[in-house]
Amino acid sequence: MRIALIGPTHPYKGGGARHTTELAHRLAAAGHDTVLESWRAQYPRSLYPGQQTVAAPEAPPYPRTRCELAWNRPDGWWRTGRRIADEADLVILTLVSPVQVPPYLGLLHGLRTAHRPPTTVAVCHNVLPHERRMFDVPLVRALLRRVDTVLTHSPDEQSHARQLLGGRAESVHHADLPPHLPDTHRAPAPRTVLRRLLFLGMVRPYKGVDLLVQALAAGPADVCLTVAGEFWGGSTYLRRLAEGLDLGDRVEFRAGYVPAAEVPHLFDQADALVLPYRSATATQNVWWAFEHNRPVIATRTGTLPRHVRDGVDGLICEPNNVTDLARTLNRFYEPGEPQRLAAAVRRVDPEVYWQRYLSALI
Repeated sequence: MRIALIGPTHPYKGGGARHTTELAHRLAAAGHDTVLESWRAQYPRSLYPGQQTVAAPEAPPYPRTRCELAWNRPDGWWRTGRRIADEADLVILTLVSPVQVPPYLGLLHGLRTAHRPPTTVAVCHNVLPHERRMFDVPLVRALLRRVDTVLTHSPDEQSHARQLLGGRAESVHHADLPPHLPDTHRAPAPRTVLRRLLFLGMVRPYKGVDLLVQALAAGPADVCLTVAGEFWGGSTYLRRLAEGLDLGDRVEFRAGYVPAAEVPHLFDQADALVLPYRSATATQNVWWAFEHNRPVIATRTGTLPRHVRDGVDGLICEPNNVTDLARTLNRFYEPGEPQRLAAAVRRVDPEVYWQRYLSALI
């Protein structure tokens, strides 16, 4: 099958770019004639204030890649769609943000100029953002109505997409987001209890880092926390929160994107990864922690309780609940518990996930 895959890849960073790149490799390995159509300008800086690109690829680049799409060049949206219409049997649009929808609508309009337009699939990393703007719902609904099928990454997200589509609910499917981790695996550090926890990733309100700081104040008295990642809107509020709780010397804020090469050191210096999310869809961070032999403390939301085995390789607590999170931190640091949970951690096998994913997609 001739496939055009539309989505971010290097030099763009993060899980969306890694997923698109890995998907292109997997489709080609399965025998499909695959071209990756990517961006030379994906977002306006005002809508994504963080670091958008990196110098070193986070995954092996896909050789058949064209970077011609730009958010500020509407003339190129239709032109790309028109070109793809003659080259592909299947077009896969990866939706990371509603900001991508206008270019995708232009591209779809170009596809329909063909005598036999290719089949279209929208792969939704999030059907709607966790923090929504007034135009998000109408934009995403417009996209989902114009593609043939929709693939989501959890049953909850499948339900959200079906609600947006109404009468076309049967065209929405789901498959677990498969592993697409950067190659940071190495022999794990010795299992000594360091009494330090780690939060890793983009710091946004829905991820609940403020709840974690409050729970730390009510939890074990001598445990420290590292918060490493880009801060959406700055770190001032969290720094003031930590200082107000007398945690200034126990919480380290490492602001800025963490390159993949530096991730192993962060895990080496922590007993567990904490994901205190208020809400979630799918995340790679559980598997990333397991890759480095670290258990995970997570909330009961999204796919987190499906990937973390409560009391086996991590602990689960209720979302948006400081008291329960503090109780869970105390439970984690009971004598022998960090070592016991770490001993049960196993690296994920990506092959099973990818086989199911490709079967659902094609």
